[in-house]
Amino acid sequence: MSSRNAPDRPSRQARVARWSAGLNRLWCMAILLLIPCGAIGAGAIAQAARPSEYQVQAAYLYNFGKFVKWPAVAPANQTGVFAICVLGQDPFASVLESTLAGQKVEGKPVVVKRLTRAQDAAICHILSLSAAQRDLKGTLAAIDDSSVLTVSDMPDFSRRGGMIQFILEGDRVRFEINLESAEKSHLVFPSELLKVATAVKRPARPGE
Repeated sequence: MSSRNAPDRPSRQARVARWSAGLNRLWCMAILLLIPCGAIGAGAIAQAARPSEYQVQAAYLYNFGKFVKWPAVAPANQTGVFAICVLGQDPFASVLESTLAGQKVEGKPVVVKRLTRAQDAAICHILSLSAAQRDLKGTLAAIDDSSVLTVSDMPDFSRRGGMIQFILEGDRVRFEINLESAEKSHLVFPSELLKVATAVKRPARPGE
């Protein structure tokens, strides 16, 4: 039995090492998110600098990219990068670049794009909307057929058609999910992601 399992050990150790390096890079945000934390010791967690709200949001955006599935025909999937975009007023400053530098999703390098028009967002996998966004209805309509994951900390964002809304619970950043909006855009949210959301708006099923 031991000889049969032996060939698996190097690959398993390599995977653990990669997870550990990635988690440390993201300030151990895996504690709040979904990535297994077994590779990080309690001492390392205790010594990690407390991240700001927008560092946490940046880490969430990256992890959403790891878990959400986009349709193959999505415009963003026709490019060689994984694009996380910010529309309008940018609360992140350089936080997105410093947090996401060197990261990849599905083998594609993560790039940050800043947009001034919603019409340009079709090439984005994830679109972060400023809380100051005025025409939310028009913005969402502009990307309705593009399978773009929309995220914001705007009040009532998920109730108004946005897909993921950041909220603060005490000093922790959490999120709500509008699964109905996500499914209309043909995005697939795994159960692991739904379980850690504070609330999930699900589409009505026949007979309900």
